[in-house]
Amino acid sequence: MSDRFSFALSATDGRARRGTIATPRGTIATPAFMPVGTAATVKAMLPESVAATGAEILLGNTYHLMLRPGAERIARLGGLHRFMNWDRPILTDSGGFQVMSLAGLRKLSEKGVAFKSHIDGSRHELTPERSMEIQRLLGSDIVMCFDECPALPAPEADVAQSMRLSMRWAERSRAAFGDRPGHALFGIQQGGVSRELRAESAEKLTEIGFDGYAVGGLAVGEGQEAMLGVLDYAPDMLPGDRPRYLMGVGKPDDIVGAVARGIDMMDCVLPSRSGRTGQAFTRRGQVNIKNARHQDDPRPLDETCTCPACAGYSRAYLHHVFRAGEIISSMLLTWHNLHYYQDLMGEMRAAIATGTFAAWERDFHDARAQGDIEPL
Repeated sequence: MSDRFSFALSATDGRARRGTIATPRGTIATPAFMPVGTAATVKAMLPESVAATGAEILLGNTYHLMLRPGAERIARLGGLHRFMNWDRPILTDSGGFQVMSLAGLRKLSEKGVAFKSHIDGSRHELTPERSMEIQRLLGSDIVMCFDECPALPAPEADVAQSMRLSMRWAERSRAAFGDRPGHALFGIQQGGVSRELRAESAEKLTEIGFDGYAVGGLAVGEGQEAMLGVLDYAPDMLPGDRPRYLMGVGKPDDIVGAVARGIDMMDCVLPSRSGRTGQAFTRRGQVNIKNARHQDDPRPLDETCTCPACAGYSRAYLHHVFRAGEIISSMLLTWHNLHYYQDLMGEMRAAIATGTFAAWERDFHDARAQGDIEPL
């Protein structure tokens, strides 16, 4: 293991990239998908179960953890890794996205955001400096700059104002983060769906200098076509020798499209949230296990999958336990979804390494077009 944070590319195929992130807590093969552990847990999963899916890094949530149980409390208890029993790398978001969603409960200023807790109505203030402090107390391996993320669609003037505020906050985040060997700070590109604003943001972030760069402000209402349109140019505006992280994405076809456009890291609550609502992702599309068509089906969710749900249980059983409201339904379907996502990333890494990514991508879309696709 490295005693510092580093990133190395080992192969490219078109714009798709294969690489390795090294941290003191372990290495991360890229492109990588990060399961989301919002409140210091991936819902319905034990940490060792998450690791068994192939996940090498988790995402934690600054906003939720600062409110409950509190960053200072977690620090006193040994930091987030010990607190949640996960000894591999953790990336924490800055809290900016969650604060954005508070709508009438927040007040935005140059200093930061004052808001009321959605839990108990208590008042808090989140600034770039406080966000860096919270993430330091948590012991995050990869820290995200504090930013402001407007929902889309929005007037371009509003997006520009928000982006420039985020760039000023990025400078303050960089200063507050300081020099922390072994830990990394990522800047976040903003600018909505405007090529010009994205370029301005990327130029400013590169000038400041970060260990990695995120494409932020997508998957916030603009739709897949617009998102992929931005990814046609936005990643290439960022330094090629640093990891590129697409925040909050997404469905399997979103992820494949992002990797094809040069993205190295992604996160999303979708695989775990879908598992809790009876929806499974497979190589042939989505399965709604709640549907009556599955009640007598002896097949596994996916004949090619080796996860516990597919290795030991039928669709009929999974249908039964979901309908009965049994906790094992959430456990098995979440495990399957996270396993599927990690298998997907592994297949893409192998295809990039062998120069066969375009053929793999065609096969991926062909398989999904052929069968078992049910709407989410």
